[in-house]
Amino acid sequence: MAHRYLRLLALSVMLGPVAAGTAAAQGCSGTITADEALKAEAARYAAQTTNDFAAMERLFGNDLTYNHSSAASDDKARYIDAMRSGRTKYRKMTPNSDVNTRTYGCIAIITGTAVYEVTTGGQDRTLPLRYTTIWAKRPSGLEFVSWQSTGIPPKP
Repeated sequence: MAHRYLRLLALSVMLGPVAAGTAAAQGCSGTITADEALKAEAARYAAQTTNDFAAMERLFGNDLTYNHSSAASDDKARYIDAMRSGRTKYRKMTPNSDVNTRTYGCIAIITGTAVYEVTTGGQDRTLPLRYTTIWAKRPSGLEFVSWQSTGIPPKP
């Protein structure tokens, strides 16, 4: 029994600084509402479809992880650079009526489906997606910190 307690104590000592560092890195504060998160998401869509890079820099957290439906993953700099260079152009981003927002203190999680019209690599594509997006309320405002999407296959 004492051996088990010592292992647990050692694990706590090792993981404690990691957990504290993770919480500090997130740096969110206050309470986010579903309405605030949905307004921020609409602002993100507007910024991306109009190539408003100043708004993207402001809205996207420095710790953004953007996981595309292709399984490619970008950080903030790579994601914005793809749009700035013209490799990726979001023509239209349309969420469907099944959007659901849940809030947990300073974090909002938005799930649903959407249709994105994108030009990537010179090819126009229409992408029906199921997605999860995460917003954090930080001292500087709401920040887009995570995206995960999966393509929805055509119905047979």
